[in-house]
Amino acid sequence: MDRLADTNLLERLTIPNIKKIPWLRFGLFTFGMVFGLITLANPQWGRKQQRVKAKASDIVIALDISESMLAKDILPNRMERAKKFAERLIVSLKGERIGLISFAGNAYLQMPLTSDYAAAEIFAKSANPNQAGTQGTAIADAIELASSIFSEDDPYQKALIIITDGENHDSEALEQAKLAANKGMFIFTIGVGTTEGELIPVTVNGRTQFKADKNGNPVKTALNKSMIQELAEAGNGKAYFLSQSNNIVGDIKSAISKMEKKEIQQSSFTDYQSYFQYFLAVALILFILYFVNRQSYQARLTS
Repeated sequence: MDRLADTNLLERLTIPNIKKIPWLRFGLFTFGMVFGLITLANPQWGRKQQRVKAKASDIVIALDISESMLAKDILPNRMERAKKFAERLIVSLKGERIGLISFAGNAYLQMPLTSDYAAAEIFAKSANPNQAGTQGTAIADAIELASSIFSEDDPYQKALIIITDGENHDSEALEQAKLAANKGMFIFTIGVGTTEGELIPVTVNGRTQFKADKNGNPVKTALNKSMIQELAEAGNGKAYFLSQSNNIVGDIKSAISKMEKKEIQQSSFTDYQSYFQYFLAVALILFILYFVNRQSYQARLTS
């Protein structure tokens, strides 16, 4: 435009301040974009700590990891079926506090009561007979260990879910179940396997063979159905069998939902006040001025 005419003549031939108009539109558009991006960033100020409280029950899952759980009378084997069931159970019990126990010749605390369900699933998936120092099915030890986890002053929020084939050689299991029930614990038992039974595959020096007794005879393991039922009865709970029912998880969840729950403080979080709306208002005003200025400029040019 400077090349077309002298500055004074140019202003007489065109709109006044025509050189400043593009810069004004550019400024309005640029600052509108800046405030728009700040709006998307959702600026926040202020800070307020809030604590979240919820009601939950305390649930301990005791998983049998004895060698008899390797039997394949239910596919792929008792151990894998038990682990898959435990994983589904953990997912369904979100909102409750969950602890994990594994047991064979002794009982071992794998995870104390917690709301970390991802960790609980990892522990359940990794369970195997190699984690046991001694072999056997020490159900009594598992019940006793679970009793020590629960608080003595909360008699109505406790539940123990025992997943086992029931091959128990410990006469104290029923007594421990009765003692635990007197303290307010409900015991649910999950039977894994069949009453027909199966041989126990074990790996020795890289080769798979069947477990044998002292005389070299193969050991056959079978579901101890009566033990599973008697334990649940002694523990004021209910017995289930994986090979017979598909709605065990839902039934247990329903039973636990009816238990009296206690109030627990689960977590705390920081709450902030958002102020994006003010930046959004400025951005809208700038864009409106930009479009008004543009339309006005085009109208003046055509006139």
